[in-house]
Amino acid sequence: MLKIILTKELERILIEIAYNGSHYHGWQTQENAKTVQDTIERNINIIIQSKQIIKIIGCGRTDTGVHAEQYFFHFDLKEKFDFDNFLHKINQILPLDILFKKYFVVKPDFHARFSAVSRTYEYRITNEKEPFSGTLYNYIKHKIDVDLMNQCCLKLASYKDFTSFSKVHTDVNNFNCDIFRAEWKQINNKITFTICANRFLRNMVRAIVGTMLLVGRNKISVEDFCDIIESKNRSLAGPSVKAKALFLTKVEYPNT
Repeated sequence: MLKIILTKELERILIEIAYNGSHYHGWQTQENAKTVQDTIERNINIIIQSKQIIKIIGCGRTDTGVHAEQYFFHFDLKEKFDFDNFLHKINQILPLDILFKKYFVVKPDFHARFSAVSRTYEYRITNEKEPFSGTLYNYIKHKIDVDLMNQCCLKLASYKDFTSFSKVHTDVNNFNCDIFRAEWKQINNKITFTICANRFLRNMVRAIVGTMLLVGRNKISVEDFCDIIESKNRSLAGPSVKAKALFLTKVEYPNT
């Protein structure tokens, strides 16, 4: 990374990070709870030591226990700062479960959340009990029909309104999402669900996975899965799966 000295009146900085969410109550700041955002803001202010209090804006929310292999946030600086060795310095004081990977100077109208064009999540399941991967995989002992669940994936692109897979009391203007890709893959004991969309509702991926697993266990049919989406009724969908196996893996921006 080249040495960058900010000389303009205002610079917007974009940071790429990764984090293990096991010990955090999600990304976003909450009262009386440890969050990723709070932890980063506290440490970034220690390193930059600006006259202003730096507040960061993330590319989205992740719930308690959810991880991010790629996550972005931005903040503004109103004074000169030399970013030489910045990544090394901040990583030295951050907890081991948060890693600063890259930084960029972006245009003032760039927004970590609203400029993103897609986000990709993975949900990771193991069919075999394992003492070491148990914190990052959801162990499911039942036999799962991956082909049936992939039939559900093909149906997802036909819908826009995913009210049935959203938390009931959530502050959003609408429940519409454009799903670009969804698929299940199995390699030996590991089963991974990947889904890419322009946006996600709160709890959406975990609810989709929980409902598809009912199909995979022959508890409900693929047609029932479609009926659940069309009902726009969260109480008809399956239970949300555990957060510990959910990863935000990719966030895409225009021209990237």
